[in-house]
Amino acid sequence: MTRPSPVPQRATIVLPSTGEFDSRTYRIATALAARGHAVTVLARMGPGTHPDELHPSGYRIRRVGATAVDGLPLPAAIRQRLAARRFGPAGPAGDAPATEPSRSASSPATADGTVVGGRDDIARTPGLGGAARRARRAIGGIRRIAAMALVVRSQSRASRAIDDGADLYHGMAYMGIPVALALAARHPGARAVYDARDIYVDAGNLARLPGPVRRVVGSAERRWARRADGVVTVNLPYAEVMARRWGLPTPMVVLNCSFRYQPSQPRPRRFHEALGLPPDRRVVLYQGGFSPDRGIEQLIEAVPQVPGATLVLLGYGVLRAAIDRAAAAPAMADRIRVLDAVPPAELLDWVASADVVAMPIQPTTLNHRLTTPNKLLEAIAAGVPVVASDLPGMADIVRSTGCGVLCDPRDPAGIAAAIRLVLDAPDGGRAMGERALAAAHGEYNWETQMDRLLDLYTTLTGRPW
Repeated sequence: MTRPSPVPQRATIVLPSTGEFDSRTYRIATALAARGHAVTVLARMGPGTHPDELHPSGYRIRRVGATAVDGLPLPAAIRQRLAARRFGPAGPAGDAPATEPSRSASSPATADGTVVGGRDDIARTPGLGGAARRARRAIGGIRRIAAMALVVRSQSRASRAIDDGADLYHGMAYMGIPVALALAARHPGARAVYDARDIYVDAGNLARLPGPVRRVVGSAERRWARRADGVVTVNLPYAEVMARRWGLPTPMVVLNCSFRYQPSQPRPRRFHEALGLPPDRRVVLYQGGFSPDRGIEQLIEAVPQVPGATLVLLGYGVLRAAIDRAAAAPAMADRIRVLDAVPPAELLDWVASADVVAMPIQPTTLNHRLTTPNKLLEAIAAGVPVVASDLPGMADIVRSTGCGVLCDPRDPAGIAAAIRLVLDAPDGGRAMGERALAAAHGEYNWETQMDRLLDLYTTLTGRPW
């Protein structure tokens, strides 16, 4: 079906991170800019980022400082003195949860603004009884919520100063939507969309907070979702949970697929070239956030059981130091290699260089049990077979497309067996990869998913996008 010609409009995507590696934001902004719309991404400053830049795809990224100190309802001079006292002259470089997962941040956070990977130090404090531990966890949870609220307030205040107005504000994640709503309220006729990319109260560190604290966060998110003019999410299992919890119609599902992609022939060999791997070495790729419960620890234990294979970990996050130590162990010589994350525009060329992409995400939270991870859809886009967790958000796609093998993510031996099943197939997994690429060129591509989003935008503003 041919889409109507777009009427140029203004879109602002509000992101609670630096946006350097946020693939969903990149795809939305790129697609809108290509259709002639003026697109601005309002993000946060982080180490090495620039406050104002033009992306090669034609959209603008503007970044602001966003810290809990900046969000305090105090005069600017007092806030500056508090920041200097806490952080020194260099400023709040790692004031969580204001930053995206970063190789240099001291308290990394997800692209949705949630701090991840922190140890539950309170629970491990020696000498504390159960009641004392629960009390301290509750106090810690309250402080966490207060910090998040202040960071949102800080980003809202700073964003208002540079916001030029838009027809539509697209708020990413539970720390992006309140900023988007606040900005949209300043411009009559502007619409706001909530992009709920996870079940946040059941994800990351929020899932480990005391129940009453989580309910406060859940109540705030429900209010924001109901205030938004539209709600979208990344898969049907998430949508069903959100509709039930928020008392809303089922949110629109916009899968986090990649643009249609045709890998070069012969396949690129980026990992072999970058790492100096032997020509016959097979690459098992994990790419994405280096966070707990993503299956990284299980993959490290599994790879010695896969002859002739090297596990390459491509990404960023709180587990980086631990991964580097594991890779440096004499027993893991040439079995584990680590590379920094690459920009979204380059990612598929790297993924296409792997022999198999592994994602044994652990079923530790509701969010993880239902997740459809980006790395699954990126592997499908690149035509690379997968080894994935046998969990609801992934299993149906893997089975229906025939793109890989499912495993029990808790069992390193089972993960290794699944990887061998792909690599030791008579065709080396080529048929699985071809089925993956066919699925990507059919249903699982960003062009198809973006059409759904364009339809929603058109309904909200009354003019074709």
